[in-house]
Amino acid sequence: MSEILKTTLIGLFFGTFGTTLGGILGVIIKKNSNKFLSFILSFASGLMMSIICFDLIPEALGISNISNIFLGLIIGIIMMIFCDILVDKKFNKSVRFEGNKNSLLKTGIIVSLGLAIHNFPEGLAIGSGLEASMKLGLSLAIAICLHDVPEGISMAVPMKNGGMNPVKIVFYVILSGVTTGIGAFFGAIVGSISEQVISMCLSFAAGAMLYIVSGELIPESNKLYNGKTTAIGNMMGFIIGIFATQI
Repeated sequence: MSEILKTTLIGLFFGTFGTTLGGILGVIIKKNSNKFLSFILSFASGLMMSIICFDLIPEALGISNISNIFLGLIIGIIMMIFCDILVDKKFNKSVRFEGNKNSLLKTGIIVSLGLAIHNFPEGLAIGSGLEASMKLGLSLAIAICLHDVPEGISMAVPMKNGGMNPVKIVFYVILSGVTTGIGAFFGAIVGSISEQVISMCLSFAAGAMLYIVSGELIPESNKLYNGKTTAIGNMMGFIIGIFATQI
């Protein structure tokens, strides 16, 4: 039981530290131009695409067959569409935020939901990795922590520009990282016994992130600023993501 608790705490620490650091940076950044915000969102979209292409999908394919991966992807996409519709309906009824602020706040919430979902299988991977060896688990945890920093920024910046209170922003950012600890707990229990479940979780996360990139981050970044900066941010995120997934 003590080993399961230790694994859970490791997943919780690394899962919340990266996103929290990114969230704090997103809150304290003073520059609020559309050009800068567009760069941040496009950078996050490129990073997420790298994680999908070079981390989540290859890892899932290594332990399962293509039919399971396809099913997980579809379920992840459908789940995020459902979350998007729910959030959209809620804020369409609200008169507190209007116009561009409403759109940015919605984007921030959708991103936080998606990250919370995708942090669970990452925690699952940390937990099962730690069960295999301490070195593998910690290496994976550090890599996840590093790529969570810009994800925390991508969550906090649109929330801040959407008018949300900074304390609430940091709270939501931390909350999105808690699922990593929950995933690590289940990963420690599952271990190497049920690789099919891990594969399904990884592909589910990939599907959720794919929708976030295609349905939220890229459209929103292009809406904010239609120029070369957006494309550069996307490419930079993608390239840095390649290195982050190889750590």
